[in-house]
Amino acid sequence: MAILIFMITLWYMGLFFQTFFLHRYAAHQLFTMSKTIEKVCFFLTWVFQGSNYLSAYGYGIMHRMHHAYVDTEKDPHSPKYDANMFSMMWRTKTIYQDINKNRIALNSRFTKNVPQWKSFDTFASSNISRMAWGIGYIVFFYFFATAWWHWLFLPVAFLMAPIHGVIINWFGHIVGYTNFKMKDTSKNLFPIDFLMMGEGYHNNHHKNSDRANFGGVRWHEIDPTYYIMLLLDKLKLIQLKEKAISKK
Repeated sequence: MAILIFMITLWYMGLFFQTFFLHRYAAHQLFTMSKTIEKVCFFLTWVFQGSNYLSAYGYGIMHRMHHAYVDTEKDPHSPKYDANMFSMMWRTKTIYQDINKNRIALNSRFTKNVPQWKSFDTFASSNISRMAWGIGYIVFFYFFATAWWHWLFLPVAFLMAPIHGVIINWFGHIVGYTNFKMKDTSKNLFPIDFLMMGEGYHNNHHKNSDRANFGGVRWHEIDPTYYIMLLLDKLKLIQLKEKAISKK
């Protein structure tokens, strides 16, 4: 039971900070927060993504590039220009690292106001940090795995963020339904997105990328992250932008 709770926690908490902090805040800036809360989000992203840690700077820029170049050869991740999901994710990894290491020239529209905490990113993205988390996962499994098949979850823990990326960036452009006719191949993966916390409404998001609620186009499209954001806004921990909540 401990292993299942551990994996569910990693899946949903890692995913929450990916969609809430990296995607909706760093990439699209749908809300504002204080610098203190921002640093708390950096830290919690590291805690819950662990060995899979993604920097807000690298993710934010790369996601803006995805929207600008969607389904073209310049798209950092497109099933249209990659033979399979593995080659797509390898190219994504390469571009992400090139951004973080300043190995490619970037248009200012992609870098404007993207949050960055260089010293923390250097530490959280280091091999030492990733290896420490990996060893921690192994130790946890050693003490709490009570059946041989529990160990099958260990590679998933190591690769959680790439798995999230494949689901949205590969399958989210191949399977599902559409609410809006777009020039790109974005799809809504799930009628009710219980698995990806709203990220699965990919077609909706590509239509209105500055809308905080990724769901809500049809009655059954419930975006859990959006309702958490509304609560955080009520608690004054974040401030949702008017344009992000005004669109229907």
